[in-house]
Amino acid sequence: MTTGQTVTESRAGGHEDDEVSDAMAEKHDAALAVVQRLLGVRGVRSCLVHTITLRLFGDGRPFPRGGLGRYAPELVVRSGAGWVVAAVSVGSRSGCFLVSMRDGRDIETVPSGDPEKVADLILSAQFGGRV
Repeated sequence: MTTGQTVTESRAGGHEDDEVSDAMAEKHDAALAVVQRLLGVRGVRSCLVHTITLRLFGDGRPFPRGGLGRYAPELVVRSGAGWVVAAVSVGSRSGCFLVSMRDGRDIETVPSGDPEKVADLILSAQFGGRV
């Protein structure tokens, strides 16, 4: 993933390796919900984005076989004008928050036990360093 690129943008043409189990997606969803609540209390609107893939295989039968895959959820924060200010996901292996901000900074890695730091990073990006 490049600087300033959200997880969703990097998934275009994604791979099966990027998929997570339902249990892992629920765990990540719960961690991101904590950050979303912290942002909501501070007046910042955000939304959780869930991405699934559906692969259908035609085999000549009337009903195609297929597979359903799920990617880790992503918390997206937008400005009042609709610009993406920040995108937050949870690392599949590390469990840390991965924060990508529009202002061009590198992706910030925040320990999973510190959701308030994630909220502070997003507030600093949204308000130009004035928190």
